[in-house]
Amino acid sequence: MCAKSKPDLDAAYALKTPEDSRRLYAAWAETYDAGFAEASDYVLPKKVAEQFVDAGGGGAVLDIGAGTGLCGQALAVLGVTQVDGTDISPEMLEVAQKKRVYSTLFTADVTLGLPVSDGHYDGVVSSGTFTNGHVGPGALDELLRVTRAGGLLALSINGVHFETWGFAQKLDALAGQIVDLRLPEIRFYGAHATGAHKDDTGYVALFRKR
Repeated sequence: MCAKSKPDLDAAYALKTPEDSRRLYAAWAETYDAGFAEASDYVLPKKVAEQFVDAGGGGAVLDIGAGTGLCGQALAVLGVTQVDGTDISPEMLEVAQKKRVYSTLFTADVTLGLPVSDGHYDGVVSSGTFTNGHVGPGALDELLRVTRAGGLLALSINGVHFETWGFAQKLDALAGQIVDLRLPEIRFYGAHATGAHKDDTGYVALFRKR
């Protein structure tokens, strides 16, 4: 992505490298909530939080790709308050910090590994990170590593990304490590959404670590 590219969803879907991601989200951080999430009626973070809580999630939770903290904020509203967050963009995390819903925030690239001990978290959530131009199914191994046995994971996966990047095959390969897999299909945007992506859908992969 060219450094001069406008920070928007099309630019995000076109990302190729972690450095592209850092540049885009550094430029987008301050306007992301109002300029994108609110303007686009982006309801995905709220839906991921709801799916997690409805499935019995709680305890110490890690928010992968926390961004500006929208999923953490939704979790807090639902009573989940022991939440840490991580993201590749320190600028996005600076915005998340202002929401005062995270216990700890740290910058990391999940595809390279997280500075977290094995089985540290009771649950893991992710909203908008497993999508076009972002993180593929290989990162699921790292998320399982940092989750305790019996812990719940709730991960949104863009529908097109799910098909083209082989998430179904990866989840099948993890059959010996996960249980209670469900894939409810959800819409990413609300009734007031407009534009080319207003009808985007995907899944929330819900499963527990065996």
